[in-house]
This record gives sequence, structure tokens and C-alpha cells, in this order.
Amino acid sequence: MPEVKSIFREVLPKQGQLSMEDVPTMVLCKPKLLPLKSVTLEKLEKMQTEAQEAIRQQEVSLKEQG
Repeated sequence: MPEVKSIFREVLPKQGQLSMEDVPTMVLCKPKLLPLKSVTLEKLEKMQTEAQEAIRQQEVSLKEQG
């Protein structure tokens, strides 16, 4: 690979402090919490409890009639 000459030349200070910028470091982020139950599962459970309640009401009304 041919060497590419840069337009910029490196300049090091003769006095003072030398510092580096953009040092990559690990960044900790907030953990993302997932729900224990999905929305679909909650809807299915709600539908099941509603169906069981409807069956229970039908059984009670049949007992009252009979």
C-alpha cells in the first residue's frame, strides 16, 4: 500500500502538558427492564377470566331457574 502524506503535520508542545482527546472508555447504561408478562399474555388471561365469569353466571342462572 503506498504511503499517503498528510497535509497536516504533527506538532508536539515543547512546554506544558500533553493531553489526548477522545479516549474510548466503557460507559454503563441503565438496564432495560422487560415486563414479566407480555401484553398479549395479559389480554389472553383477561379473556379467560371473563369467559370463566360468564360460565359461572350462566350456571347460577340455570340453578335459579331449575
